Amino acid sequence: MTKVRAGITAVGKYLPDYILTNKELETMVDTNDEWITTRTGIKERRILKDEGKGTSYLAIKSAEDLISKTNLDPKEIEMVILCTATPDMQAASTGAFVASEIGAVNAFSFDLESACSSFLYGLSVAAGYIESGRYKKILLIGADKNSSMIDYKDRATCIIFGDGAGAVLVEPTTDGNGLQDELLRTDGTGREFLKVPAGGSVMPATEETVKNRLHFARQDGQTVFKNAVFNMADVSEKIVERNNLKYEDIDWLAAHQANKRIVEATARRIKLDPSKVMLNIQYYGNTTSATLPLLLADYETQLKKGDNVILAAFGGGFSWGSIYFKWCYNS
Repeated sequence: MTKVRAGITAVGKYLPDYILTNKELETMVDTNDEWITTRTGIKERRILKDEGKGTSYLAIKSAEDLISKTNLDPKEIEMVILCTATPDMQAASTGAFVASEIGAVNAFSFDLESACSSFLYGLSVAAGYIESGRYKKILLIGADKNSSMIDYKDRATCIIFGDGAGAVLVEPTTDGNGLQDELLRTDGTGREFLKVPAGGSVMPATEETVKNRLHFARQDGQTVFKNAVFNMADVSEKIVERNNLKYEDIDWLAAHQANKRIVEATARRIKLDPSKVMLNIQYYGNTTSATLPLLLADYETQLKKGDNVILAAFGGGFSWGSIYFKWCYNS
């Protein structure tokens, strides 16, 4: 019996027009272009400035890009998974709104949140639904309006994050391509090192939380960096080894774009040539849930059917993981 796997058959993306450069950040906080570039690899990031527009807007635009490229009838979509750390609002599902707005009237939808690992986990979830045989077309979106939770007086965070969205269509494949293996992990003791302290059920919004700027992201950069370097590289190496891949068998590394040095450390761990490492952090910064689908969209024309791709991510929680994927089509 032919094994059914989950394959990515189309990609789309959206980035806001406004570009926040390192030079502009120099006028906002005590930093400079050389410091930011040397430590993170980031030169600029996109920011959604439009009033009243949130993560759903980014997600809808990326989905529309995919739909227009493929002439997909939205009514054929059976499920929409929105991976995000910045939903439009509490209680109401952002994914449900996105599905309705793009015309996916026959789909059910939900939000999936695990910080920067959200899209990686979402791909695992989508694969499970596809492999079960119950669903044939799943729209998986990674989108975040990080600027909504960034304190532009805090140089530890404001230099890193940007806004954006990427979408992929996940469908069954029987030719051996698609998702091959996954290794996903979490460690809840890490949540103190990267979080938005207020606004949740532990610390609801009050006048004091607003005055004390507790609704913005805070991170212990050194601790997050050390854990990201070790854990993302560790799972990537393990998934390569347990699938008996030689290092020369790997065509691409698509790693979460949090810091160029973390990506480079992961590549060194699996002995990968820099030319096989996907990078766009210099243009977008860390777009959280959107980094992996944006990489796939940016490198789509270079990906070939059957290419061995290692996806890896690390995020708050802590959450991290790696997926071994065989690309499903020639652009």
